[in-house]
Amino acid sequence: MSLLGTGGADGAGGATGTTGAETGTEGPKRPWSAPANARTRRGTGGVALWAVAGLLVVLMLFVIVRLPWDGDLGMHAATVQRLRHRLLDPGNPLVDANTPSPYYSPWTVFLGVVARLTGLSVWVVLRIGALIGLALLVTGLWRYVRTLSDRRLAPPLAFLCVVFLWGTKVFNWSGFLGLNSLALTVAYPSVFALGLAFHFWALLTRGLKGEPAGWAVFLGLGALWAVILLSHQFTGVVATLGALATVVGARAGGRALPRLGAGMLLGVVLLAVWPYYNFFALFRVGGLEAIHRSLYQHLFVRFCLVLVGVAALVVRVRRDRRDPLALFLLLGVVVFAVGALSGHYSWGRVLPAVLIPAQIAAAVEVAGAARGALRNAAAGVLAPALAVGAWTQAQTVGYVVGRGALPGAVAAKYRVPWSGYHWITPWVRYGDVVMAKTYPARQIPAYGAYTVAPGYPDFFLPDDGRREAAVETYFGAGASRSARLRMLRSYGVRWVVQRPSDGGLPPGDRVLRRVAVGARGDVLYEVVR
Repeated sequence: MSLLGTGGADGAGGATGTTGAETGTEGPKRPWSAPANARTRRGTGGVALWAVAGLLVVLMLFVIVRLPWDGDLGMHAATVQRLRHRLLDPGNPLVDANTPSPYYSPWTVFLGVVARLTGLSVWVVLRIGALIGLALLVTGLWRYVRTLSDRRLAPPLAFLCVVFLWGTKVFNWSGFLGLNSLALTVAYPSVFALGLAFHFWALLTRGLKGEPAGWAVFLGLGALWAVILLSHQFTGVVATLGALATVVGARAGGRALPRLGAGMLLGVVLLAVWPYYNFFALFRVGGLEAIHRSLYQHLFVRFCLVLVGVAALVVRVRRDRRDPLALFLLLGVVVFAVGALSGHYSWGRVLPAVLIPAQIAAAVEVAGAARGALRNAAAGVLAPALAVGAWTQAQTVGYVVGRGALPGAVAAKYRVPWSGYHWITPWVRYGDVVMAKTYPARQIPAYGAYTVAPGYPDFFLPDDGRREAAVETYFGAGASRSARLRMLRSYGVRWVVQRPSDGGLPPGDRVLRRVAVGARGDVLYEVVR
């Protein structure tokens, strides 16, 4: 029998039914009951399903120990660095400027407080944050799925679908929960925010069922909504669409609407008074479209396995035209499509609102399918899709064991994480300014230094363009020595990190003193005054 077989309380009677094993009596005979050996096989399949889900959690725990670095991890490390040194007025996380930043969220402020009070290194604190984020994600998903199904196997199956039911090409991006993407972003605010979003949807669903919950519950939901939006704005949009689908699907009565309104009002107030950055200024931010255009490319190979979940949603819609998962996906599709038609490609970050409801629907429908041919057919479709997804993301194991321990076919897909710039820390102190190109500039601030230009676009930095021009001037092939020296002096540069092929002042120039060489060939120079 497949891993997707049922067992124990997940029998045909559902979680509310009783069996002979539960009551101590034989229980009534049913003409559709499976033979005892079939029930044993199903029970074994259920144990295996829980075991696989548990192994994936253990794998993620080992990933957190290694904390592979790729993408934005340096940005989040730099943010915590600034908060541990100046909690109330941290300034820009990447450059030496006193500007606000949307990276100063309730979540990173909490991590900054932990770093400040404990004296732990930022990397240890990020690991603690990753553990909390993973715990919120797993428990939140479990709680949300339990509002949709009482089947015992629905939560672990949903976890497998969320991490494996993607496509035949690995796609890594913050806020996307494919296993490989989750391994690289588990310490990011997006994972924390998604974990809270699952709890948010579960609490909202329960609060709307039957007699609506009290005012305090809805006010708490409003505060939770604000924390999600402040911590990761794109995930906040996904959480909002999921909440809207939940409210419409629950057919909330008149007594619930004023409480929902009060919760929303409290959330808006909290967004308005957040002291570290102006949340509503984000609506005026531009320049994100080129970065996000790739979200609209290669959709089939990246997400084709999700079609299994779309089929499950069709089944759900035939039962209930206001099914919350179907509404959730529909809202996500509308926003995603409008982004494509209008050229607002950053709206593509709403894709989790399309993927998550389909993935969960696949799990809930298979776990809840009646025994016999229907269950076997559903499992026969989902199991191969999960197997393909697992194989596609098998290289994630490499973040724990290293490339050398992977089979050849898996190692060929493995992307080595960044090695970091810890080797500069014996010389470069907190607050020093470093001249560096974009790639090292995405990592150096994680150790406390600043760079001349941020390694990422910063729309709250008024002289961002001038700083980028200064870096281009220093490393540009046609720049004069005097122009390069002017760039170093203008920004108080104490160190330069460059490769021989980067350009800049030649190694023998009298204002540069060679100090150290990194593993990738980067050279650290001290700027001699």
